[in-house]
Amino acid sequence: MYERSLAADEATYGLEYPTVAIRLNNLAGVLQNQRDLVEAKELFERALAIDEETYGLEHPTVATRLNNLANVLREQGDLVGAKERYERALKILVEWRGEEHPYTVSVRQNLGRLPQA
Repeated sequence: MYERSLAADEATYGLEYPTVAIRLNNLAGVLQNQRDLVEAKELFERALAIDEETYGLEHPTVATRLNNLANVLREQGDLVGAKERYERALKILVEWRGEEHPYTVSVRQNLGRLPQA
């Protein structure tokens, strides 16, 4: 269903539309759960690129995509890449949401659970 939704949105809005980023993110999450980490990473990266172009580099939606990408990178063993994305997401969320916001706390916990790279 996610694949069908993605295809429909790409056909309707084009490849670089914010709704397409949402569909990419959702499909990537399913692929990650199915252990298709290579494809999940590619889709999270596409979603991130769309949202960076749409919202700018320092937006909470970008932070969400960074966190999701970092999770996949961690699972792939790319601890340096994961750390960089978690740290960038955390910086954005602290600025926009504050230190105690649940999203900020969640990303901080993800970063803290990361094995030392």
